Amino acid sequence: MDRTSVFNVAALRQEMILITLQEIITSLKKKGYNAENQLVGYLLTGDDSYISSYEGARDKIRTLKREEILLALIKSYEGI
Repeated sequence: MDRTSVFNVAALRQEMILITLQEIITSLKKKGYNAENQLVGYLLTGDDSYISSYEGARDKIRTLKREEILLALIKSYEGI
C-alpha cells in the first residue's frame, strides 16, 4: 500500500541551519577562535570576514540569511 509522507519544510530548514552552524562553530574552534564572539560579530554586522574560511566555514555562512540564523536559534532555544 502506498503512503503519503508529509514533510515540514520549515522544520527541516531550521534543522539544516542548526547543523550548518554547528559545523561552522567546530571549524572556528579548531582554528582557535572564540566561535561565539565571531558569530555575534557576523550577526551584528553582516561582515563575513568574522568567519574564517577554514574548512569552508565562510562559504557555509554565506548560504544562510542572518534573519534565518537568528530565527532558528530563537526557535531552538524555545524548543519549538
